Amino acid sequence: MSFGRYFLGSVAVGALLMTAVPAKAQSINTQMQSLKAQIQQLNQQLQNLQNQVQQTQQKQAQTDATVDQIKTAPATAQASGGAPFLKMSGISPTFSSADGNYTLSPTGRLHFDMGDYLHYGKASNLTTPNNLQSGVRARRARLGVQGIIDKDFGYAFIADFGGSSTDNGSTIENAYITYNGLPVHFIVGYQDTPYTIDEATSSNDIMLMEHSSAQVIATEFGAGDNRSAVGAWWYNDRAWAGVFGTGNASGTAKGVASQLGMTGRLTYNVVQTPNATLHIGADVAALLKPPVTAADSFRSFTLSDSPELRIDNQTLLNTGAIGSAANPLTGGHVFGPELAGNIGPLYAQAEYFHYTVERQGLTDSNFDGGYVEASYTLTGEQRHYKPSSGAYSGITPAHPFSPGSGGWGAWEVAARYSIVDLNDGLGSSTGIAGGKQQVYAFGLNWYPSTNLRFMLDYLHAKVDKLNSPTGSTEMGATTDAIALRSQFAF
Repeated sequence: MSFGRYFLGSVAVGALLMTAVPAKAQSINTQMQSLKAQIQQLNQQLQNLQNQVQQTQQKQAQTDATVDQIKTAPATAQASGGAPFLKMSGISPTFSSADGNYTLSPTGRLHFDMGDYLHYGKASNLTTPNNLQSGVRARRARLGVQGIIDKDFGYAFIADFGGSSTDNGSTIENAYITYNGLPVHFIVGYQDTPYTIDEATSSNDIMLMEHSSAQVIATEFGAGDNRSAVGAWWYNDRAWAGVFGTGNASGTAKGVASQLGMTGRLTYNVVQTPNATLHIGADVAALLKPPVTAADSFRSFTLSDSPELRIDNQTLLNTGAIGSAANPLTGGHVFGPELAGNIGPLYAQAEYFHYTVERQGLTDSNFDGGYVEASYTLTGEQRHYKPSSGAYSGITPAHPFSPGSGGWGAWEVAARYSIVDLNDGLGSSTGIAGGKQQVYAFGLNWYPSTNLRFMLDYLHAKVDKLNSPTGSTEMGATTDAIALRSQFAF
């Protein structure tokens, strides 16, 4: 290659390089500007995140301060003589004065029942009831208030808009005043008279949907729900004792002469450990002055109950009116023992009742009834003894229902056998043919939380009954039923 050609080639290469370098420099500069923009955008996003974190921390600090104020409000208000305050226990609110001497707490419960009578087999001569109707019912729909007045007095006013006492509007369930300033407590007004361990147990806590017929009939002698009464009771951590004078229930029709009765109950826990208890007791009730019905001028009353389900209130077990113009009812009484206890999640309870009615000019008539029931909590929780009522609590789930965190509430299985014999003096024209009822009941209870419960019950009931004390015509029946209760209480 000559020097001329070499020189010309070098010039050509240099020209190409001079053309390419500015283009490459421009490309690099463009990329640098893009990277700077991305970095600025990332810096802005980081700053936004930092601002959000600071705001969240500030809100959390405000929330923590508010919670601390709520927790310390009662003590602070009381110490400083400050304003009234609101205190929450679960979903139950309590309005209180600063010194705690005056309180008001709303309370309520809904027991919504759905039931189906799967089978109803009756004697051919039985016309009433001809059938039992399936359906739905608000067994209890209660709403009211309770609290403290002037430190030592208590009060409650609770109305029931459901079907526990009447199907025609609301009725007074509780309306009473108590005095609690002494070891002995006093009460006057309409109340749930705490006669028998079954009645002393809240309807929110009973293991099956209904009380046994044996216990329901015992309350006809002057106890039970919405009963006007005045009484006194005392208790400590093991013993409970009370006596009550009773009158008519709320909603009694005008023109019905007031009945007078008396109840007494004495109990003691002979074993009481954190995981086991043994409870014994005795109950007595006396009908001192029987009622006079609006249609008659003589004193009488009826012992009856539907087969431990209130979807249909018609009765098979029924004495009819005990007492007549010639032989008016002069009085009666019922007494019996109670037994209960638990070993961990296993709980059992039983009561026996002996009923006596007295009619002028006739020998006394005697009947018997009782039940035994048991429950077992599959998830391990247990029923606890409540000294203030001399009875047992319901189930509080250890792990409330929350599938996301593995909580499934509490599960309980229950069973009961009950029997009542209201026959006496069969073969005599002055005898009573109320019938003999036996009920086998089984239940499955689910507690999603403290305030919720769902109950599924199955029962088989059999009633043997004659058409009259001297008759031989069979008027009995058998029934099978299934029912579901949805329960909410606070």
